[in-house]
Amino acid sequence: MTPQRLTYQFLLAVLLLWLGGCTMLGPDFQTPEAQVPKTWSEQDNGLFQKPSKDESIAWWTQFNDPVLDNLVQTAYAQNLSLRSAGLRIMEARAQLGFVKGQLYPQVQEMNGDLMTIGSTGPSDDRYYNAASVGFDAGWEMDFWGKFRRGIESADATYLATIADYDDVLVSLTAEVARTYVNICTLEERIRLAEKNAKIQQDGLQLVMYQFDAGTVTELDVMQAKTLLTSTQSTIPHIQATLFIHRHALAVLLGMLPGDLDNLLKKTEKIPTIQSDIAVNIPAELLRRRPDIRRAEMQAAAQSAQIGIARTELFPSFTLFGSLGWSSTDRGDNDLGDIFNSNSFSYNFGPAFKWNLFNYGRLKNQVRIQDARLEQLITAYQNTVLGAAREVEDNMTGFIYARQEAEYLLQAIVSSKRSMELATLQYEEGFVGYQRVLDSTRAMTQKQDQHAQLQGTIVTNVIGLYKALGGGWQIRQGKEYLPREMKEKMKQRTDWGNLLNEASPEGK
Repeated sequence: MTPQRLTYQFLLAVLLLWLGGCTMLGPDFQTPEAQVPKTWSEQDNGLFQKPSKDESIAWWTQFNDPVLDNLVQTAYAQNLSLRSAGLRIMEARAQLGFVKGQLYPQVQEMNGDLMTIGSTGPSDDRYYNAASVGFDAGWEMDFWGKFRRGIESADATYLATIADYDDVLVSLTAEVARTYVNICTLEERIRLAEKNAKIQQDGLQLVMYQFDAGTVTELDVMQAKTLLTSTQSTIPHIQATLFIHRHALAVLLGMLPGDLDNLLKKTEKIPTIQSDIAVNIPAELLRRRPDIRRAEMQAAAQSAQIGIARTELFPSFTLFGSLGWSSTDRGDNDLGDIFNSNSFSYNFGPAFKWNLFNYGRLKNQVRIQDARLEQLITAYQNTVLGAAREVEDNMTGFIYARQEAEYLLQAIVSSKRSMELATLQYEEGFVGYQRVLDSTRAMTQKQDQHAQLQGTIVTNVIGLYKALGGGWQIRQGKEYLPREMKEKMKQRTDWGNLLNEASPEGK
């Protein structure tokens, strides 16, 4: 090869390298527009306030319940679904590193061989050995931005897995709190049922005394006994439901149901919110809710795929080269001469490839990627609408449940007084026992309804904080996987520093 030809090839290679960084096919992603209300419909209600900078992050602490605080921290440390989400982040990190490597020479191979060759030459040279060793390199230029778009897509996918982890964390904290409140509500209902059963047992005893004295009929006894056993019959069902919720809570904490007793002692009351609820303005919803950020990053990852598909419509340019040594033991040659200067050879230069006749396949591939992007944009917009609806639903549910609870509390006071008066009049013989039964039954039902409604109020608060995207910030600056899991993975595979990177701030 002449020096002049070498110079031309070198200049062409430099030109390809320079041009390879100048073009990026495909659209540059922009956050899609979405319908966001200017204010919440119940924003001006006196029950809500604008949050301070750090308020509503660890929103469960506003219940001032140490048991709940401990349950949330335990779930954060041990929940298996959250660990799976953390492992998906590790996978995305490794995939991003793999894609970044595509920017550099894609082929860097050392090769060698030793073979015996047969020929039809003279008998003494009919069989001989040949050996070669060399190095091949090939570098496809990122002329149209295919590899850079691939990095964009992988990076957006990585951010989407972080948002997915945050979404799992938001759902986890809300589900732990909701399940705990349901447990407290069920235990309160059992306490009320047992208390009312005791009152009804006393009432049955009174009727039995009067029946023995001949002042009332057996009908009064049967009615009193029916009321008592009806109340008692509700307790087993509530207890079964209570155990089901305890089992569900154990799974959320990543433990067996029997191991929950040390964390969940018998509750004394249903948790109550101690202050006004901190509610962000609607625009904050787009920055706080991880499922919205995940939908945005998924669309961004897909947007880059359009550019990757479009690069296939244009020629690809590659720089290639190889160098090596080869030798045989044919004739006067010897395999030991393989590294002599006369055995050395090399080649290098540019090459291109262009899929000219693809019968519309490549254009249709671009159209496929574009349609997928539009689907994800629509999914993003639908996620925003759904998030706004969740906020409105829980705000409305909280407001009207409180109003209902106030009326129901007044009804409990009235029904309790009615029961006392009916019992007194019955003892004095002014009314029949049916009046006592009706007032007692009404009070029992109203108390049970009020206990359920108290739980509904708190679960609406929990649902509101979940809808506002609170809670995921507790992972900032912390690692996604527990130490024992990382150590096990390191023993199995060389992960470098990928497992030790802490979660980013503000993402």
